[in-house]
Amino acid sequence: MGLTSSLYTGLSGLNANSQYINVTGNNIANANTTGFKGSRISFDTQISQQLSSGSAPGGTSGGTNPAQVGLGVRVGGVTRDFSSGNLQPTGIPTDVAIDGNGFFVLKFGEQYRYSRAGQFSLDRDFNLVNPGGGNVQGYGVDDNFNVVQGQLKDITIPLGVLTLAEPTKNVRFGGNLNAGGDISTLGSITTSGELHTAAGSAAGANLATTATALAGIYDTGGATPLFALGDVIQVQGASRGGATIPNHTFQVGAANTTGSDTFGTTLADFTGFLQNILGIDSTLPGAQGATVTAGQLVITSNTGSASGITLNAANIVKNPGGTSIQPFTFSQSQDATGESVRTTFVAFDSLGNALNVDLTLTLESKANTGTVWRYYVQSEDDAGLGTAMGNGTLLFDTSGQITGVGGGSFNIDRSGTGAASPQTINLQFNHGSNTISSLTDVSSQIASLNQDGSPKGTLQDFTVTGDGTIVGSFSNSLLRDLGRVVLATFTNPQGLVEEGSNLFSENVNSGTPQIYTPGTGGAGRTVGGALEQSNIDLSQEFINLIAASTGFSASSRVLTTSDRLMQELISTIR
Repeated sequence: MGLTSSLYTGLSGLNANSQYINVTGNNIANANTTGFKGSRISFDTQISQQLSSGSAPGGTSGGTNPAQVGLGVRVGGVTRDFSSGNLQPTGIPTDVAIDGNGFFVLKFGEQYRYSRAGQFSLDRDFNLVNPGGGNVQGYGVDDNFNVVQGQLKDITIPLGVLTLAEPTKNVRFGGNLNAGGDISTLGSITTSGELHTAAGSAAGANLATTATALAGIYDTGGATPLFALGDVIQVQGASRGGATIPNHTFQVGAANTTGSDTFGTTLADFTGFLQNILGIDSTLPGAQGATVTAGQLVITSNTGSASGITLNAANIVKNPGGTSIQPFTFSQSQDATGESVRTTFVAFDSLGNALNVDLTLTLESKANTGTVWRYYVQSEDDAGLGTAMGNGTLLFDTSGQITGVGGGSFNIDRSGTGAASPQTINLQFNHGSNTISSLTDVSSQIASLNQDGSPKGTLQDFTVTGDGTIVGSFSNSLLRDLGRVVLATFTNPQGLVEEGSNLFSENVNSGTPQIYTPGTGGAGRTVGGALEQSNIDLSQEFINLIAASTGFSASSRVLTTSDRLMQELISTIR
């Protein structure tokens, strides 16, 4: 019985150490496997032979211990070490590492698998997948690029395909308005020659009014009307504050048959056209705008030198490109005066179209409480013909610091362009360190410092942040969230079943997966552009390998010795 037990013990030792070598060898083989978690083996004594049961102490003798002889060893269990490995930066945006607890969630058809290996890539449909084609799971975004937590979905990153534009909502300004300048009380005044309602009219007779038909007006002493139905009047080369105003056309008649900007039949229609294209804001008190006074066209600009309008006879022609003539004579009787400054900035609509906007500020008043400046906004990109977008005031105290803004926003009509309309743009003259002052200087200087909104841009790159958010970078410098990678945690990760290819599946003893945003609920954080290395300590594994090899040799010695003893026993019997 003793020799047989020795043989059995030796065989079990060989088997146990063989399993030890298998586990250690597997650890060593995967020392460079991304996200690999090493395993360790534990042993239990198999059975024990009891030679004597032992006895309790008596009156004449002491107690004796039980006499037992072990009969072999068996594998008690194999435990996986899920401690984190070192993180190695790769610079590849699709690589993601986990720093802490948790597993990536991968979907293969209708089955979910879990992995620590974040060596991902994009497939042809821009899905983020692992090397085996499993779709990385996470949260998507809504139409405004806000992450929507809840149902898991495939993560997609459409590089080079997804485009984005953003409308301008806020524009911030900075600079100084010269408080030492003259108050702006005058606008430029441009006057035409007399217009009459009858042929051959003398000066002062038969003067035209706003109700006069364009096809029935004459120069002083003129024998034929200045216009006929169907004529096209073009305003060209006029300027406001030194900036040239784009050309515009007006058709004389009750319908637009020439593709002109607008049409009309009376002087009132034409003066309204002039007021619109010249960008004169007539909502303020005074005679600012285009009118007919004493038979003359009178054009009065807004106040301030930067609002002055230059318009002469060569700037208004009839039937351009054909029998072009200059129907009006003009003279400028007053220049625009007063401290004023003009700047231009570019805004964007919801489709990414560039909108050019002029901002003019003029010194309106000075008082013991400080200065008041008025601003005017003009834009040629309004869907309507009118270019005056609005006005407002800036109030400054006696230290030149801004204390209030009257207005502060304007609307641009984008009807018929396909973009969102109307578009509201806020003018921010006092925003943190970006502010306008009103101190005495040589001249006024302002500029738009920064703004939101952008033209069309294409998704070029992305990064994964610590909370798993995928942040896309567009060619127009916009950053937008594209989704969020999630992590799964288990009550007992050692209970997971290894499926190969760095994948695990849940088991009855692992518990169900709990889905968390990285960095919450005990889940680790994600690190983009990096990979988690194997947590194998090679030096320790080689020590384990030597120990297993020694144990295997020792167990083989037990077999050899038992065999020799049996041979001796057989020889003795013979």
